Amino acid sequence: MLYIPCPWCGEREELEFHYHDEGHIVRPDVSVGDGEWSSYLYERENVEGWQRDLWSHDAGCRRYFYVLRHSVTDEIGGAYKVGEKLPPLPVEAEREMGS
Repeated sequence: MLYIPCPWCGEREELEFHYHDEGHIVRPDVSVGDGEWSSYLYERENVEGWQRDLWSHDAGCRRYFYVLRHSVTDEIGGAYKVGEKLPPLPVEAEREMGS
């Protein structure tokens, strides 16, 4: 079972949450062409390692937030509210500490 830390409700089982998409995807302006619009809709990074995901706590507070998650191991490195300062990914934090 995966446990996800909701920034408002605390850690809960993954069954209470809904994964939405890769985090921090910026919607393009309406004047963009079909190619850019298609990229926005369908192209994702799909990294092997740490990434930022958008989740919602559907069975709890019903709020949206971001989760730092390792895409291979499903390890959770933390969560933060929409609009908060972007925290470093765990691997970036390790590099800053000199590991």
